[in-house]
Amino acid sequence: MRTKADFERLLRQGVRRSVDGFTFYLGHRDAGLPRLGMLVTRKHASNATDRNRIKRCIREAFRLEQARLGSLDVLVRPPYGARGDARMLGRLRDAFQMLGSR
Repeated sequence: MRTKADFERLLRQGVRRSVDGFTFYLGHRDAGLPRLGMLVTRKHASNATDRNRIKRCIREAFRLEQARLGSLDVLVRPPYGARGDARMLGRLRDAFQMLGSR
């Protein structure tokens, strides 16, 4: 997702799910590939390299699980104090698998 309107639509009208500390805002579409949006602010990690590491983990988990999601818009907000590491990647993959099965 690239436009501010898409983000705002999901925040206002999307289905909100909390899984393992992560907050997901979901919106179903009729057709197309799944799309990803991320909300990672300085409150999540004050250091820019930490924020980028978190975003890389989210993108990688989405890339690995996107075939199961169908035509879904997903906006991800990580928990505050999250660390972008292999454990986070595993937790996100599990969360995306769970969201794809619904």
